[in-house]
Amino acid sequence: MLDGPRFGPRAAPVRQLVILCHGLGADGHDLIDLGPHWATALPHAAFVAPDAPEACDLGPYGRQWFSVGDRSPPSRLAGVTQGAAALDPFIDAELARHGLPAHAYALMGFSQGAMTALFCGLRRPVPPRAILAFSGALIAPETLPARADFPPVFIVHGEDDGVVPVAGSRAAESALRAHGIAVEALYRPGLEHGIDAVGLSSASLFLQRVFDGS
Repeated sequence: MLDGPRFGPRAAPVRQLVILCHGLGADGHDLIDLGPHWATALPHAAFVAPDAPEACDLGPYGRQWFSVGDRSPPSRLAGVTQGAAALDPFIDAELARHGLPAHAYALMGFSQGAMTALFCGLRRPVPPRAILAFSGALIAPETLPARADFPPVFIVHGEDDGVVPVAGSRAAESALRAHGIAVEALYRPGLEHGIDAVGLSSASLFLQRVFDGS
């Protein structure tokens, strides 16, 4: 079972869960500091940033949701399926840990974590309240299920990203809209592979809206 650093809630009781999925070669500590930032908008939220299930192929430290040694479409699909299979039971376990109903969560991911959060969250039997995808892409959009209860998706991507090109998020936005999924997208001029203050603040407002009243 996955595990990682946690933050919150700032105010009891816990009413929401936000799961933060880090990028390739990082670990949960890379994203858990988003918890204090977003807790201003969600004081009753518990935040957790699980370490991905595998040691990173590309270096002596860090974790990965799936290998990028083979970037062919079949390999990427097999990899993200494996990563999502590790994330899926962790979501259930964290909801149970806090005694929360099955829908009281959101998924956020950065880079490879965004790819994993999108793949997992769009296929969960009880979907999240929202998925936030920073600097990511939508792997195998042709495999999206047919359903009427897709969660809304918030996409943020730097236009100068040289690691995961912004074209990945633009293609994801188009594919999600084609499936009838509500999408908000924010493309940041001059931003490379990272998260800036505008993206953080916009995501905070988005989370506040999707959890409004719960």
